[in-house]
This record gives sequence, C-alpha cells and structure tokens, in this order.
Amino acid sequence: MGKTVPELMSAISPEEWAQVPTSVIKLIEELVRRMDKVEQAMIELRTENELLKEQLARTSANSSQPPSKNPLEFKPNRKEPSGNKRGGQIAHEGYERKLYPLEMCEEVIEHYPEQCSKCGTELNVSSKGEVYRHQVVEIPAVQPIVLEHRFYAITCSCCGKETQAPEMVRIISRGGYGSKVVGHVGLFSSQYRQSYRQIQKIMEAVFGIEMSLGTINRLRSEVSEAVSNAVDEAISYIQQQPIVGVDETGFKQGNGDGQNATKTSGWLWVAVTPLIICFQMILSRATTAAQTVLGETFAGFITSDRCPAYNWVDVQLRQLCWAHLKRDFIQISERVGVSAEIGASLLEQEKQVFNLWYKFWNDQITRTGLAQSIAPIKTKVLSILREAAEIQIGAKEKTPLAKTVRTCRNLLKIEVALWLFVRQEGGEPTNNAAERAIRPAVIWRRTSFGSDSAAGSLFVSRLLTVVSSLSLQERNILDFLAESFSAARSGRIPPSLLSPESL
Repeated sequence: MGKTVPELMSAISPEEWAQVPTSVIKLIEELVRRMDKVEQAMIELRTENELLKEQLARTSANSSQPPSKNPLEFKPNRKEPSGNKRGGQIAHEGYERKLYPLEMCEEVIEHYPEQCSKCGTELNVSSKGEVYRHQVVEIPAVQPIVLEHRFYAITCSCCGKETQAPEMVRIISRGGYGSKVVGHVGLFSSQYRQSYRQIQKIMEAVFGIEMSLGTINRLRSEVSEAVSNAVDEAISYIQQQPIVGVDETGFKQGNGDGQNATKTSGWLWVAVTPLIICFQMILSRATTAAQTVLGETFAGFITSDRCPAYNWVDVQLRQLCWAHLKRDFIQISERVGVSAEIGASLLEQEKQVFNLWYKFWNDQITRTGLAQSIAPIKTKVLSILREAAEIQIGAKEKTPLAKTVRTCRNLLKIEVALWLFVRQEGGEPTNNAAERAIRPAVIWRRTSFGSDSAAGSLFVSRLLTVVSSLSLQERNILDFLAESFSAARSGRIPPSLLSPESL
C-alpha cells in the first residue's frame, strides 16, 4: 500500500507543512486514496487471475472432474516404456478360444487323410493318432414362439345362458408377452442402456417381435415392479453390513409426473459391499439422503469422499478416500508459493502410504507391519496439516493460499478418518469400488439425460442394483429378470439377490 497522509506528514517538518497550501494537501490526500484503491484492485485482480488459472488447469488428476472433460492437451501419467514389443510377452499365459462341450454340438464331422503326405501310401484309419478339434459356431434363425388362446362362449341347451371360458380374464390380464420377452426388454434397457426406439428395432430385427414404444414403457414398469422386493431386501442387507463404500452423482429427474415441480436436483447414491451393490435415487444430497441410503441406525464403517452429507457418521467409523485426497494434494501443489510446498510434502506422504498398502495387499507385510510402517507417516501428515492450518488468512479471503489453508483445516478436523484402513480388518484406503460401480450410472445419465419422472428414476435405481449385484456375483441377468417377472405374474416368491449360493 502507498504512504498515508500522516506518514507523509511525519517525513516533513511542521514548518514545511505550514507552508503547503490547503488545496495541495487535499490533492495529496485524494491521490493517496486513489493509489490505495488502485493497489487494492491490483491485489484482487491478481487473486482472481490465480483462481482462473487454477480453474483452467483443472483435470481429472487434480479434481473430481471426469476424464471426459479433460482439455485436449492433457496427457495422463503413463508408465515408463518397458522397451518390449507390442503383443504377447515371453512367459505370458496365452488365451485360446474355449471349445464347447460335445453335448452342445449339433453334429461331429470327422476328417481323415487318405494318403501319406510323404510317400503317398494309403493310410489305415485304425492307426489314427492325435486329433485337432475345431468348432464353427452359428446362430439359428430366431423366431418367436406364439401361443394363441381362443376363448369360446357356449350357450346352455337348458336355460339358454351363454358362458365364456373361465380362464379368459386371468390369461388376458397377464398381458401379451412372455417372461423372456419382458426380460430382454429389461436387459436392453438396463445393462446395455438402450433407448426405447433402439429396443424397438432390436426386438424386431433379432427376434421378429414388433412392439410399440408405449408397450416398451409398460414392460419396463412391470420389470421394475417385479424386482422391487429383491431390491428392498438388498437395501436392508447393505444397511447391516460392517463396511460399506458410498458415493453419489447427479442424475436429473424431470417433472413429467408432477412430482418434482420445484425442479430439485436429483442424486443417484450407491452403496457397495463385496456381494451387493445398491442404488437409490433421491432428490437431495443432504445428510438425510445419506441416512436414507445407509439407514439412520447404521453402525458399520464407511469409505467415502469428503462430502458433508456423511459428517453424521462418527469420524472414528469413517475412511476418507486417499484417491480423492491425492487429487486435492496435486491441486495444492500446482499453486504457487507456500501452497506448492505444502502440496509437495503431502504428495510425498501419499506416495509412501500407497507403497505400503500395495505391500500389504501382496502379502509382503502383515497388518501389524502396516500399522508400524504407517505410524511415522501419520505423524508427518499431522504435522504438515497443523502447520498449514496455523497460517493466518482473512475470514473472507479467496486467494489460492486461503483455499489451501481451509482444506488443511478441514482435513485436520477429521484426520483420524485418514487411517481407518490401517486398523480395521477389511478396510481399504480408497473408495474405488464405489467409483467403479457408479460409472455405468454416469454413462446412463449422459446418454439418457436423466429421467422424466419418479417412476423412471425408480427403474434406473432398481435395475442398476440388479445388474451390478448380479454381475458382481457372476449370475445370469436375463434369467433373473425373466424369473422375477414370471414369479410376479403367478404370485410365486421372486428370486433373491441374496441367493444361498452367493452368500
């Protein structure tokens, strides 16, 4: 800042000031005020410039921004080239096309050589040696199986009353499509994320079945209702598990049914365990939404990012994702001055954390050894965060340094949540499982632009739960959807995502 008028007066004797005209003094005061304003504006512009540069430099490596939004010039970190040629490497286990079992073969055609390839002697089939098997796989022409029901009315010869076949109402109420057809519509809509028109074209081109867009919408709704009990059971299961990974992503829900008149932003939440992955669509990202996903009485451990919605969980029961922390540290290190030093120091500790975790993961050290090796890293991280938190900043200061200090202060409040994976059996330092699970939902959102109604959102969350959980268990998705629909139609107990063979 420039010198103030009192400072200028102290540099000039009172006698000299007495000789300065009043008009000149007022002019000096005005010039000093203007200089102060100019310098303050320069500071604000410099801060704004630094923040804009940071925003332009944002990538998937230093923020939660998805890779698809990286700038064209962004080059992700690559492994150092090994110098080997492309393709299969020496000692690498090769992959061969598997042969189908003989009972699946429509026909076995045997080929024998008639003459010796060297001398031309006629060969005896009884002295045959090693056989080379080759299978050619073909798909037969697919035609729908059509069952036509004819309901006759017969007039009573005694009283003249005309009576209709009693099964008419029951059979017609079940609709005009079987469980496999409905299962395919559900499969194409969920796992393969096809639009209504694409499903319409696939059903006609592959199966020769014509159906309207309205019919596809109705069948989707029936599939959603058919798997509802299985999904509800899976949600209850998740809420009772000891360790759950949680994440959330935006998912637009329109007001086509009048249930979102305020156009509230929708959020698709995911909860992940080794057996079950559950999705729930909620018009909120607040604490109440997280409690709906996990259950208000949830007593297990969670792995998550730093979203405030999870702050209701005891910090002793939380694990912050180190993959997210790494991106935060990279962002800090890319700032200038003190921030860069803080970020570099934290990144150095983060690298050591992952090196030790990989050793533990590969059974090179025990959990006790992991805890002992992590201890000095914990001390160092705590020291870095405390030093950064003590830096004085203004309450409303928006400089990059102020952002760094606030990040470190926030981490310091929940520092214990950085180390749950060290002491808790089954804990992991990242939330990668939840992030991988939510990726198909992100792709679905991009191709569909969200849903238009609450029923559409419910379909998305239910089918994502079914597809993700069955994929995790390596179970057949089409069979599950068809069986669920068949059970709902006949009033039988529907299949469960928690089948005995999966538990």
